[in-house]
Amino acid sequence: MDRAGFLAKLTEYGDLARAALIERLPQGEPRAYLYDPMRDYVAHSGKGLRPALLIASCRAFGGRMDEALTSAAVVELLHNAFLIHDDIQDLSEFRRGRPCLHERMGVPLAINAGDAMLAHALRMLRSNIAQLGPARADRILDEFDHLIAESLEGQAMELGWILDNDLTVGTSDYLRMTLKKTCWYSFIHPVRIGALIAQPGRTDLDRFNAFGFYLGAAFQIQDDVLNLIGSIEKYGKEIHGDIYEGKRTLMLSRLAALADASELDRLSRFLALPRPQRDTTEVKWVYEAMQRHGTIGFARDASRKLVEGARAAFQTAFAEASGEDREFIGYCLDFMIEREA
Repeated sequence: MDRAGFLAKLTEYGDLARAALIERLPQGEPRAYLYDPMRDYVAHSGKGLRPALLIASCRAFGGRMDEALTSAAVVELLHNAFLIHDDIQDLSEFRRGRPCLHERMGVPLAINAGDAMLAHALRMLRSNIAQLGPARADRILDEFDHLIAESLEGQAMELGWILDNDLTVGTSDYLRMTLKKTCWYSFIHPVRIGALIAQPGRTDLDRFNAFGFYLGAAFQIQDDVLNLIGSIEKYGKEIHGDIYEGKRTLMLSRLAALADASELDRLSRFLALPRPQRDTTEVKWVYEAMQRHGTIGFARDASRKLVEGARAAFQTAFAEASGEDREFIGYCLDFMIEREA
């Protein structure tokens, strides 16, 4: 599969999951303050990588598209709920090339919309009982239960480091946080759930964990790099936003480890300020310090190594899979390195 074929399949599966999701979202009152913003937010969602991985995994192991659509829609809905809450917690300003939901509606209504998405996701999962049977639906619910718990724990770790102004966060800490916050819900569980839907008797779902971790960590590092060097037109979020937010990315962690005493003191004083007081001059200094110490190149090298780890794990995890959908999942490895947004 080439890049054009991968992007076409990604769009196809993402659009199918999004359409299934929008069809199931409520349309009643209060429309203006809840359901219309929910539908609009989902309609402007991203590429749909998470539901696409779930659908492709299901089909690669011989499953049916229609059996995977509910779970794929739920993954996408949870992702959107997480983003709404993340943007509020991070004091972010832009998402997907436009102001964040809380910038458009205010924080209270945005929080409520995110909460409603979480509640509706659980409601949607109940429909798996009739379609897939109680036993398979229960196992899928267990997967989602673990997905949500890990994501919340990862978010707590990241926000806690910012709260404590912790500059001792190392590479292993960053990767552990990324496993929890990104890898489980974006990569590991989508392929596990897809395989489970296709083959209800599977008891070896842990075989997908290494593949999803390596791929998810590579994705997150690349996303962090793009926040520094991308364009807002392609990236869709505020460039250098991670520095303004004080996120302990791999680059910031590396900078703290390599900085001399005066640089570390300046960095610590900058990160101790509330976000509204972090000015452009100091953000530029942090970025230039990252460049001087080679932290961006370090992160890119780490991302490439993780992709190679994922490539090796892919052969084991998907040894029994076949067809175009297996090729689609395999091409995700190249896409992680090539992507610009």
